[in-house]
Amino acid sequence: MTENKKPVLRFAPSPTGFLHIGGARTALFNWLYARHSGGTFALRIEDTDRERSTPEAVAAILAGMEWLGLDWDGQTVYQFARSGRHREVAEQLLASGNAYRCYATAQELDEMRAAQRAAGKPVRYDGRWRDRDLSEAPAGAPFVIRLRAPQTGETIVHDVVQGDVRFANDQLDDMVLLRSDGTPTYMLAVVVDDHDMGVTHVIRGDDHLNNAARQLQIIAAMGWPVPVYGHLPLIHGPDGAKLSKRHGALAVEAYRDMGYLPETMRNYLLRLGWSHGDDETISTQQAIEWFDLKNIGRSPARLDFKKLDNLNAHYIRQSDDAALAAEVAATLGRETPPRTLDAQARARLIAAMPGLKERAKTIVELAQAADFLYTDGPRTLDAQAEKILTPEARLTLRELIALFEQGDWSVPVLEEKARAFADAKGLKLGQVAQPLRAALTGRTSSPPIFDVLGVLGREESLVRLRAYAA
Repeated sequence: MTENKKPVLRFAPSPTGFLHIGGARTALFNWLYARHSGGTFALRIEDTDRERSTPEAVAAILAGMEWLGLDWDGQTVYQFARSGRHREVAEQLLASGNAYRCYATAQELDEMRAAQRAAGKPVRYDGRWRDRDLSEAPAGAPFVIRLRAPQTGETIVHDVVQGDVRFANDQLDDMVLLRSDGTPTYMLAVVVDDHDMGVTHVIRGDDHLNNAARQLQIIAAMGWPVPVYGHLPLIHGPDGAKLSKRHGALAVEAYRDMGYLPETMRNYLLRLGWSHGDDETISTQQAIEWFDLKNIGRSPARLDFKKLDNLNAHYIRQSDDAALAAEVAATLGRETPPRTLDAQARARLIAAMPGLKERAKTIVELAQAADFLYTDGPRTLDAQAEKILTPEARLTLRELIALFEQGDWSVPVLEEKARAFADAKGLKLGQVAQPLRAALTGRTSSPPIFDVLGVLGREESLVRLRAYAA
C-alpha cells in the first residue's frame, strides 16, 4: 500500500464512446475522495486504442465531466502521447530479466490455441520463448516483449471494496507488454502512467478486477509502490440485469437533455453504491465531508428512474429561480430548431418560477409548463382547455374582464375581485379560475392563476382573455 500524505486519484476513461453513467459514478467517487482528503484528482484519457479512439468521444467525455461539475487538477493526460515512456519501461523490464522477447508468429499462436481448445485446456500463452536462447530466433524476425510472470504461488489484490481477491499465478500467462510494432499494451501503459502520476488509490469498476492481478505483477517486477485498490460493483437496470441502453446506459449528456440537474446526478450517482446511514438527499458539500471508501457497497446498484425523478424535483424546488430560468433557456436552445427567449420572456419566466418549480420533476417539464410565457398573443388551446371554455365559461370571462379592467392590477386585488365575483354568482372559485387558466395558458394546469395574471401584466392578460370571452 502506498503511504502518501495526500492521496492522488485518477479517472481514466477510454475515448471509444460517450461518458456513460457507470463511468460518471467512478469519476464521482474518485473526485469526492480526492476533495474529501485534500488530495489530487487527475484525468487521464486512455487513447492507446488508436482505431477506436475518436476526438468526438474525447470531447464528449470532457463535456460530461464539466457538466457534472467534476473539475480535475492539472492538465488532462493523454496516454498515447506517453508511449515513448511506456516503451522505456518495457526495455527496463527486459534488461532486468523480468521480461523477454517472444518470436512466436501469429500462425503459431493460433495453432497453440486451437490445440489447447481441442484438449479442453484453458487458452493461454504456453511460455514457448520464455527460456529459449535468442540465438534460435530467426534473423530480423519481429518479436513482442512479454512479462516473465511468476508461475507458482498467487497474486493477491487487497481491495478496500471486495476484500482480498486471490489469483493463482499458474492461471496467469506471460502477457504482452510491447507489441511487435513497438506500441505498448494497455496493461503496461496503465501501470506506468499510474506510477508516474503518483496515483495512490485506483478506484474503478469491478470489470477491471482481473486486470489488477496482472498489473500487480508489473508493479512487483518494477519494484514500485502498490496503490490502494477499490473495485466498484457495476450498475444494473431496474430488473437486476446488466445495464443496457434500454435501462439507461446513456451518455451523461443524455440525462442533461432529459432535464436532470447536475447536482441531482451527483447525489443520485453517490447513492448508487455508497451510503451514509439512511440519508437519501445529500448535497455535494455534505458528500465531500462524509465520503469514505469503507461505505462503498459490494452489491451491484440498481438504476431507478422514479427515485431519480423525485430527487430531481427536490433539487428543482431548492434551486435559485434565475438559475432555473437559465437551465430552461439552455434546454430550449438544444431543441430542433432551437428556441431563444427574449428579455421579456426571461423576466416572466423568473417571475413565474416560484409557482412553476413546485410542479416539475425535470427541466424539460418545467420548460413545457412555462410555454405560455415565451410569446405574446392568444394561446392555442389543448383539448382539455377547449372543453373548459364552454359558452358559459366564455361569458364568465367577459364579466371578469369588465372587473379586471378597472383599478389596480396586483395579485391580491385580482384575487379579491375573482373571489367576490364567485360568491356573488354562487360559483366555486375553481369555476372562475379554470376558464381564466385555459384562456391565459391554453392548458388546464399552471402556477396559481392570479400569479399568472400578475406575471403577464394587464395588457397581455386582457389580450388573451378577450380572445376567448363570449
